[in-house]
Amino acid sequence: MEEPTVQFSDEDLVDNFPTMDDERIQLEDLEFEVDRSPEGLEDDGGNSSAKKESADAEKMRKATTKDRVQAFHLRKSLNLLDKMHEEKDVFIQKTKGELRICRQRMDLLAKQQESLAAEISTEKEANNMAAIGRLQAASRRLQTELENEKDLQSKITAMLKDSENAMWHIEIQKGQFEDVRKHHEEEAEARQRGLEIHSAQQLQKEKKAMEKSERNRLLRARKSLHTQKELGLKHQKLVEDAQRNHRIAVKFLKASLGRVREQEQKEEMESRKHMQRRMDAVLALKNNITASRETLKKFQAWGQNRAELAKQKAHTEKEVILSQGGDAFKYLYHQRRHQELEAEKRVFEEEQKLRKQEIVSRILKEEAEEEQRKRRQHPPSKSINRWTLRDKTWKYISDFCEGKTALTSTKQQDIELVLHPKPLHVLKAISSESVQVDLGTLNTEDEVLAEPEIPGLWSKESYQSHQVPKEDMERKPVGGSKMEKDILARTMEQLRSGVVRKQVASGREFKGRPFNSKPEVIHFKDFDIGKVYKKKITLINATYTINYCKLVGVEEKLKDFIHIDFDPPGPMSAGMSCEVLVTFKPMINKDLEGNVSFLAQTGGFSVPLKCSTKKCSLSLDKELIAFGSYVVGETTSRVITLTNVGGLGTKFKFLLDSEFYEMDESQPAVKISSLFTCEDKSLYDKIINSLSEQQLEVNESPPPVDLLSQKESEKQLDETEVTTAAVSAMTVIPSEEQAEITLGEVTEGEIGPFSSIKVPITFTPVIPGEVHTKFKVMFKDPQSPTLYFRATGTGIDVPVWVPKSTVDLKICMYDRLYQDSITVHTRSKAALRLKFEVCKELRGHIELLPETGYIQAQSTYSVQLKFLPRQTLPEDARKYFDPASRVLEAPMTIRVADQIKPVRFTVQAIVTTSDLEINPSEINFGCCTIYEAIRTEIRLSNLSLLPQEFGFVGLPKYMDIQPNDGFGTILPLETLRLHLIFQPIKAREYKFDLVCKSEINRCFKVSCQAVGVHPPLELSHYQIKFSATSLYDTSVSTLYVINSHLSMNKLTHSVPRIGSEEATPVGPTSFEFLLPPNSPIIISPSVGTVLPGKRCLVQVAFQPVLPQETIFEEAIQMMNKELETKTVREFQKETGQKKELWKQSLSVVRVHNRERPTRVSTNQAAELQRPVVSASSPEYQAAQATLSKSFQGKFERFVIPCVVASGDIKDRKTTEPLSFSPHNTLYLELWCPAVAPFIVVTSHKGKTVFNFGDIAVGHRSIKKITLQNICNEDLTLEYSVLNPNGPFVRLNPFNKLCSGETQTLVLSFSPHENMLAQETLDIITKRGTLSLTLLGMGVASMITCSIDGNILNMGYVLARESVSTNFKLQNESSLPIKFWVCLESLSKKKAEVYQQLPKFLTSREQRTEIVGTQNYNGQSVFSIVPVEGLMFPGKAQEFTVTFSPDHESLYFSDLLQVVLFEKKVSHQILLKGAAREHMMFVEGGDPLDVPVESLAVITAFDPEHKEEAEEIKPILVTFNYVQFDTDATTSPATRELQVGCIRTTQPSPRKTVEFILDGVSWLQHKGFSIEPSRGSVERGQTKTINISWVPAADFDPDHPLMVSTLMQLRGDVKETYKVIFVAHVVAGF
Repeated sequence: MEEPTVQFSDEDLVDNFPTMDDERIQLEDLEFEVDRSPEGLEDDGGNSSAKKESADAEKMRKATTKDRVQAFHLRKSLNLLDKMHEEKDVFIQKTKGELRICRQRMDLLAKQQESLAAEISTEKEANNMAAIGRLQAASRRLQTELENEKDLQSKITAMLKDSENAMWHIEIQKGQFEDVRKHHEEEAEARQRGLEIHSAQQLQKEKKAMEKSERNRLLRARKSLHTQKELGLKHQKLVEDAQRNHRIAVKFLKASLGRVREQEQKEEMESRKHMQRRMDAVLALKNNITASRETLKKFQAWGQNRAELAKQKAHTEKEVILSQGGDAFKYLYHQRRHQELEAEKRVFEEEQKLRKQEIVSRILKEEAEEEQRKRRQHPPSKSINRWTLRDKTWKYISDFCEGKTALTSTKQQDIELVLHPKPLHVLKAISSESVQVDLGTLNTEDEVLAEPEIPGLWSKESYQSHQVPKEDMERKPVGGSKMEKDILARTMEQLRSGVVRKQVASGREFKGRPFNSKPEVIHFKDFDIGKVYKKKITLINATYTINYCKLVGVEEKLKDFIHIDFDPPGPMSAGMSCEVLVTFKPMINKDLEGNVSFLAQTGGFSVPLKCSTKKCSLSLDKELIAFGSYVVGETTSRVITLTNVGGLGTKFKFLLDSEFYEMDESQPAVKISSLFTCEDKSLYDKIINSLSEQQLEVNESPPPVDLLSQKESEKQLDETEVTTAAVSAMTVIPSEEQAEITLGEVTEGEIGPFSSIKVPITFTPVIPGEVHTKFKVMFKDPQSPTLYFRATGTGIDVPVWVPKSTVDLKICMYDRLYQDSITVHTRSKAALRLKFEVCKELRGHIELLPETGYIQAQSTYSVQLKFLPRQTLPEDARKYFDPASRVLEAPMTIRVADQIKPVRFTVQAIVTTSDLEINPSEINFGCCTIYEAIRTEIRLSNLSLLPQEFGFVGLPKYMDIQPNDGFGTILPLETLRLHLIFQPIKAREYKFDLVCKSEINRCFKVSCQAVGVHPPLELSHYQIKFSATSLYDTSVSTLYVINSHLSMNKLTHSVPRIGSEEATPVGPTSFEFLLPPNSPIIISPSVGTVLPGKRCLVQVAFQPVLPQETIFEEAIQMMNKELETKTVREFQKETGQKKELWKQSLSVVRVHNRERPTRVSTNQAAELQRPVVSASSPEYQAAQATLSKSFQGKFERFVIPCVVASGDIKDRKTTEPLSFSPHNTLYLELWCPAVAPFIVVTSHKGKTVFNFGDIAVGHRSIKKITLQNICNEDLTLEYSVLNPNGPFVRLNPFNKLCSGETQTLVLSFSPHENMLAQETLDIITKRGTLSLTLLGMGVASMITCSIDGNILNMGYVLARESVSTNFKLQNESSLPIKFWVCLESLSKKKAEVYQQLPKFLTSREQRTEIVGTQNYNGQSVFSIVPVEGLMFPGKAQEFTVTFSPDHESLYFSDLLQVVLFEKKVSHQILLKGAAREHMMFVEGGDPLDVPVESLAVITAFDPEHKEEAEEIKPILVTFNYVQFDTDATTSPATRELQVGCIRTTQPSPRKTVEFILDGVSWLQHKGFSIEPSRGSVERGQTKTINISWVPAADFDPDHPLMVSTLMQLRGDVKETYKVIFVAHVVAGF
């Protein structure tokens, strides 16, 4: 048995706390130092004793730091001894118990041996060898156990003895420290008493402070009462002033309200009057509309009468012409053509009148503008009388009105017109109404909106005087106006008057055309654009003598298309000819007409030029088709020919006159019939124009706003009625019999140029009587009028007929019988034999009974119809049965004796099937556990056209069909989706059929198979419905995974298995939940093992989040909006700079301003690149907050599979997965509704992650978070607990947040160490939880120093000289650090230190002085630069330390402290240095003086102490030689002395320092070895003297060896040192 606790040896205890020997050595050292101190303090006398008493008092008042540390170590050692004593005591008691138990076992074994010995003796007597062997073996075993127990007893006894020895040793040590313990207890009691006294004093001070605060409170209360009285008086005064002002304001308000009411009454009266006027206008409008409708109806009736009269007149004229043997068609065509020309002429005259009115209105406008300009300008100087453009215009208009066709060409007439202009009598012919309308419309059109930037340049008068009216520019004809052409013609005549000469031959003057053209007209027919056409004409001289011919050219409008090649032939005799080549290159598809002008010697002449496009010239060969008389049911046809003699083809359409049809191109709404006369058409145009003018006049009045929609509807209705009336006025309503005359197969198509098409017209009389039908032919060419023709015929009735020509059996099913009765009628006066026939294809499906019969005169006869459709009907009656629509149309025939045409009727039926189709017909449910159900879907389709009832019958217990348990009615051609639900009750294989029966007892089967599975595990819940969870909140639910498989006995209970396979073995079973990717579901643990009979708790957490793709898109949209806004602002800034340039053209600017922003934004949007957004960016978090606020809710359903495998998941290898069976899979259904958060963060762009950033340790950062309740109820808030020792603190928690309220939550971050802190603050409400993530980085002020050991030794320096050294501090942290550097000698605690006991009076171990010897001049012996600054991250700061002593001393010291952020002390560097008056120094040896100088200053140059400066200085060197008991080699005791030479800038005769030790050989006899004994040292260098000692053979260890020698140093002076060697021999262990 081993000891459970660690045993401490005496050496360990000695190391833990100081021993008595060490204390004795310390006291001896103290006596040694105190004995030497009076030598240097003889001059102080009584002062030293007084200071000693004050130091003792100070020592009693406050213990030093070292004393407290020593007391702490003593207490720790005493506690350790007590603990060791207790442990040893417990261990000894335990060991004694084990020893007692061991002895008891030994006694028991001895007794067992005795009993075995007795049994052995008994068996020996019985001579039972087998039992003896067995007993002997047992005896040997007991003997072995007894020996083991004895060994154990010896070990326990030895251990007990050692423990008792250690216990005694501990008690001895406790006895040694008993005095110390009592001393510490007394000190503790004294400290307790001191604390009680201090607390009593503090309590007294607090009582005084409370009394003082109470007095101050009373004073404040009295002051507040006085202030409240003053405020009350002021408030009362203000209330009185307010009441007085209120009375005054009420007085003025009443007056103002009176005026306002009067004004409102006036406005109300005016509005009523205005409304009355509007109502009157509406009533007048309605009356006008009613009157117009009545007038229109009258005109329509009158037009119909006129049309009938015109038709009769035309018919009469046609008969007259035919009777006279003339061509009636040609006569009618010429008459119609004449009427069309007359109509065109009237239209042209109306256009000329309108044009004249426009010219007059423009002239009046110009005169008004001229008068206005004259009124604004100074009267102009009188100009000479000349022919102005206005006078010419008025002259042209007056001549035109008087009927003149051209102006005279003589110069005398021009002069007369200039001198005597005609009065403006044309104005009398213009209606004042038209002039007023034109002036009203023109006043607002020519307003100039542009404003000049510099006044004077664009004055309105000057601008309008030179402005050309817009209407003149737009309405100016191509090639100039007619007036300009007339002026040009007169000018040309004047020019030619000097060229043309009269030709006189044989006394006769030639008059007429000088040259004849062959052909007379240059005609380019049916040209195509882009081609070139050429024609030659011959000009023949028709004058009497020689003549010349010169080409003048073509008209202006033909110059772009016509090119003339003509080479003038020179003089031509009479009858001679020349050729002219005319080239025509068409560029537009338009008819052109003009003249090619030539100039001969006798005058000018021209050749007509005509260019005609391709046109259609369509006509019918007849306008009436007479079929004659035909029996009802017979068919005949006639042909009508459509001929096109033009060069352009077009599409045509034959249709009835009553039908309406629009060709591809827009056709006029109303086509005037060719049967109408010219007077009828003009009358109809006048009616339409009058109606349109009435509507225009009504519409010119401002319509009331309230009845605007009503007027528009009425207007649309009127227009519809007008159009309908017009169409009815022009068309004749056809009779019902017109359907018997129909068009043939060819009713539409395309007719080519110079071709004809024949169209058949069919006449099939159905009802007896005369039939008249009108047809029309419409064309796609808009220039081709519609052609009309008529067809007539007469139908004769048959004797036998069937009233019902179609027998409709409705919808019938296959293999079912349907019957009906058919009645046959006759109008014959004799009996007739009837034979009923069924077509051969349908004889197996339809029967007519009887097949033959007789019908009596003028009676009826009935026949029975039987219809039994077979399944072969579609194949047998392909001709009459449509498989797509399932419609059967079977023709039946009744043959009548002595009647050529049989009587036919049709049996019509829709034949449908009664099948129900189930898809799929075979269903395999697969493997399904007994804890769940599998649902699959089948489609039940009704292929019939009739509704059918159905039902699934004989369902097993483990099957269910929904909806309605598998029963219902299915509509025609409908497909129902039925859900089959299979839930096995035990593990086995299932095979069964589902039977569906229809209402006619037809059966349809569905084969099903499945495998029932009993998994080894089960879930406590298979469905979890989470409550509505807000975004980024978490809802948690729990369930159990249970392993109930304990036995393989399948007779007592069902065992886990798959179908009929082997049962799953009993043992640990593992499971794993397979979560879908990117799902908001967390299952813990998702993998585990369940032992038999145990269960495992599983937690399911639902945490809805927004998809990252949606957040990224929203963030990108927000960034794009910001960029677009920025771009628009920049564009607006640019456009502001260009504003002055836009003022030059205001109309252009408007268009520019309307188009420019769209164009720029489009270009900028195209240039925008898709920004990159990271998940940690502010844009991402802002977009996430925006989407969270606008979240509308979402419901998701997840089915989580849980796979199961046998075995423990811990036993598997790292790379070897468990074999999960897919059939044993369990499924967990989760309903997860997500809603918008109820509390949102409105600050920080809605972010829920708050990063405090990098904060220095010890500092604090505060963030304010604004929360808003966006739900409709008040919420009570609870907060999760933050780490009490953590850096995050909640400063102002609030417990309630009302609906719509916003409050601010203040959080602080104050790190205590260098760490990355992260905590989650949950704000919990009954509606959800808002989680705030708090992040912060505590950055420690990590400063590294280039000095090792935190001690900077400046070395030796000559007094009154200085030396400098550098060191660096490196900032290793990530924050900029502000630092301060201070010296302890300059600290504020310096005065307190001077009041303490001098350090040289205490022992060396108790000395804690830091600040050593200082300069006499009061300046600090150490200085550092810089003393403060800022260190940036990763940068280093260099410091310079200067050592400047002003006198000699070996104990210059100070403490350099580096303080960060005015709080933390980062580094403490001890500065040391020594100063000498001379250039040599010796180091090493034991100290013989105190490190504190005397208060008396001894000057080195004082002559009274000069000899003392040359005295011998002692150096003590102590050797401890360690001697071991063994014969091992022992190393000698060694010490070192350093001799150095100080580097100085002062001139000195010696550059080195020499040293020499005397009596080296004598020291060698004593066992000392010195190397080197002499030498020299250069400036700034040191040399080491190694001294070793080995005791001689006759050395007595009880008497230490003490020898001495002299060492001389020669530098700038000579110094002598007495080196004392003290050697001891100590025993080693």
